[in-house]
Amino acid sequence: MANVVAKDKYRSILHDEAENIKWRHGGPPTYGLVNQLFEEGRTKSWEMELTHKIRLQDFKTIVPEKFKFFVNGREGLTAEETLSLGSYNALLKSSLPDNFKPYKANEETFESSHEAFKSAFPRGFAWEVIKVFTGPPEIAFKFRHWGFFEGPFKGHAPTGKIVQFSGLGTLKVDDSLKVEEVEIYYDPGELFGGLLSNGDSTKSSACPFSN
Repeated sequence: MANVVAKDKYRSILHDEAENIKWRHGGPPTYGLVNQLFEEGRTKSWEMELTHKIRLQDFKTIVPEKFKFFVNGREGLTAEETLSLGSYNALLKSSLPDNFKPYKANEETFESSHEAFKSAFPRGFAWEVIKVFTGPPEIAFKFRHWGFFEGPFKGHAPTGKIVQFSGLGTLKVDDSLKVEEVEIYYDPGELFGGLLSNGDSTKSSACPFSN
């Protein structure tokens, strides 16, 4: 009897193939390792460490001396720079003129940025992987960040609606699956369109890369 392969939740196409396909390695590919990387939380654990740990030497998910964080094609941030800025400021850093910035990351501290988003999303601002395209050492994936806008954000009243944005990312990992590089592409306008859409704010830029 042929071995039964567990269904891959991220790649339904593998289970839609005809039974008489000739596979190069005897059967369809399996991505258990890369799925585990996300589900047991290499990326989520990195975000946890970035939020809650204050010394790079205590990080277990990255290679500090090699680590770079790239957002929307901007120059990569080192591990030290990313830790100092915090995840929100690193993601929302922009070179737009101040009058076009819906959020001024350069004026925020690590603490103030987290307080702003904790206020806006009291039930949490969830991050989830929607699809994984490739396995290690260079992993490509699609993600979604979402939460219920139920608290004030920078003077803007909550709407109670879901605010979300999606994007694409890549992880470069070493042999022990520690992260050396993270690259993220997303449209900040998706996020700020939901946070600033209640009529008491100026419109945010719709530039997809908001450099």
